[in-house]
Amino acid sequence: MKSLWSDSDARKYKGPLAKRVYTSRLLGTNPELVLHGGGNTSVKVSEKDFFGDPTEVIYVKGSGWDLGTIEAAGFAPVRRQALLRLAEFDELSDAEMVRQQRVAMLHPAAPNPSIEAILHAVIPQKYVDHTHANAVVALTNHKDGRKTIADLYGDRVAIIPYVMPGFDLAKAVAAALAKVDPFGLEGLILLNHGIFTMHDDARESYELMIKLVTEAEIVLSGRLGKSFSFPKAKAREDLPGLALIRRQVSSLRGAPVIASLDQSEEAVGFASREDIAKLATRGPLTPDHTIRTKRVPAIIGADSGKSLAKFADDYEAYFEKYQQGETMLPPDPRWAVWQGQGVISFGASEAEAEALRDIATHTRRTIQQTEAAFDGGWKALPASKLFAIEYWELEQAKLKKSGSAPTHQGKVAIVTGSAAGIGFACAAALADAGAKVIGIDLSPDIAERMADIGGIGILADLTDDAKVLAAVESVVRRFGGIDILVSNAGIFTAGAYLEDLEESNWDKSLAVNLTSHQKLLKHTIPYLKQGIDPAIVLVGSRNVNAPGAGAASYSCAKAGLTQLCRVAALELAPFGVRCNIIHPDAVFDTKLWTPENLRRSAERYGMTVEEYKTRNLLKAEITSRDVGEMVSAMAGPVFGKTTGAQVPVDGGNDRVI
Repeated sequence: MKSLWSDSDARKYKGPLAKRVYTSRLLGTNPELVLHGGGNTSVKVSEKDFFGDPTEVIYVKGSGWDLGTIEAAGFAPVRRQALLRLAEFDELSDAEMVRQQRVAMLHPAAPNPSIEAILHAVIPQKYVDHTHANAVVALTNHKDGRKTIADLYGDRVAIIPYVMPGFDLAKAVAAALAKVDPFGLEGLILLNHGIFTMHDDARESYELMIKLVTEAEIVLSGRLGKSFSFPKAKAREDLPGLALIRRQVSSLRGAPVIASLDQSEEAVGFASREDIAKLATRGPLTPDHTIRTKRVPAIIGADSGKSLAKFADDYEAYFEKYQQGETMLPPDPRWAVWQGQGVISFGASEAEAEALRDIATHTRRTIQQTEAAFDGGWKALPASKLFAIEYWELEQAKLKKSGSAPTHQGKVAIVTGSAAGIGFACAAALADAGAKVIGIDLSPDIAERMADIGGIGILADLTDDAKVLAAVESVVRRFGGIDILVSNAGIFTAGAYLEDLEESNWDKSLAVNLTSHQKLLKHTIPYLKQGIDPAIVLVGSRNVNAPGAGAASYSCAKAGLTQLCRVAALELAPFGVRCNIIHPDAVFDTKLWTPENLRRSAERYGMTVEEYKTRNLLKAEITSRDVGEMVSAMAGPVFGKTTGAQVPVDGGNDRVI
């Protein structure tokens, strides 16, 4: 492991807290040390409080901050003396510890201090660094772990047997430090948990971490030998199978999830091991991960429904065995080994699924290394201790405080023609409601526009069958399925009376405004059938019910689209897929309507621009956002029992009515 310390970079960080920020980021950017919010750091300083009195303060990483990106504001300033007095108690509940730590803070707006704040306080050195280094955990998580650590580090470290993080761990560390000269130690090794290093100099504390972890890496590498390699294999893609698994896991959770499939050769090799059912279910890399990942992954065989039902039954039995009045979490897996196919991670959002994917990757790699390096192989903590972490008092309190999720949280939505106008408004409304939105458009602006709302842009010609199929499959491959389809792509062809209508005009309108939608339905329907509360919304036009002269190619295509919607509603209702169509009119905040176009149209009717924009029964201006909000509502529970409907968003049109 290489030190990332740079003298030139370090000089930019003035003062102890700034140096603490710098070295914390160095730790946090290395996934072999810290993953997604794991680890914590601190620095002790003397400063004056509000009244001007000198106070010894410990700045400790705040809850919810990630070491890789932490700022000075991410450290909670706590009076160290208060933390040391808390350490004198024989017992202290987690809830009371959190309360008292917050009472001892100098700035009430700062984040809650880490649950390890008392531990950081009892270590006398100025800087304290804590990580869950993979190599160190590999050396501790086997039957002779303590001996391996003792042989490697000798009296340079204090070895702490596993105890529950928080107050109990702080007491154990305080007791261990009381027996030695703490300034003679380079670090602490927490068996089955991780490593602490400490020093009065920021660089020294950081580089002690690098040094001790490197020593662990060398031992592990030596035991593995040069011939060791992770098994690798390739899998045949099964996207329908992935969509089915996502639906089944969502059902167990009671909410939609994103399913991130890792089909790298290493992941498939892991999933193809003959002993995978036993190997992958021995326990997590470090106990802290249990809060995110649960104790074990699901093992999914040929019958995914049967495999996931077994996981749920086993989880309920595990809960009943160890529970003491806690509220059971949903019995869904947070990651799964799909035998012969790879590793799947499940999250309420793409970010959560990706974080779980990273944890699963480091877990499977470290387990396989330990298995190959030590007799008896990987040995995690017993289930009872992992249950105590998963059902921590503080985590249970979060459940009681959690509010309702956004309407489309965890859902995957495709919106076509979404680089601008109505399509973009639909995409934005769905994203605002929690959906992961994938926009498909012929415009090169699509990637940038979707990035603005946290979505994904795909450049594709929707009249090209192969391109449509490729786009749809890429969505399923990345997110596990499709729940919402907003088929909006369209063009307004030049006006012409029937006797003057060119064949190319007619053909182009039908190709884009009708046939492209049929192609999209053809390729998305197999996945929508496996979607969560699946819904299709087609974007039609007022012209369907009130056509104008000279607009045959456009009006007929949109009328055909409406008929396509009705047929789709009939065909898909048995599968729980709803299909409705929306008919907007007079939406003038799009690229089509320039100020000059609006002025000319208004003059043609003898109106001002404002009068022209509100020439409907309600005298209301219709915006793209209005249409987007309606589409989002139609894809959600408000329209959960509606299919085959035609819904106008036009302020009321006397010709239609």
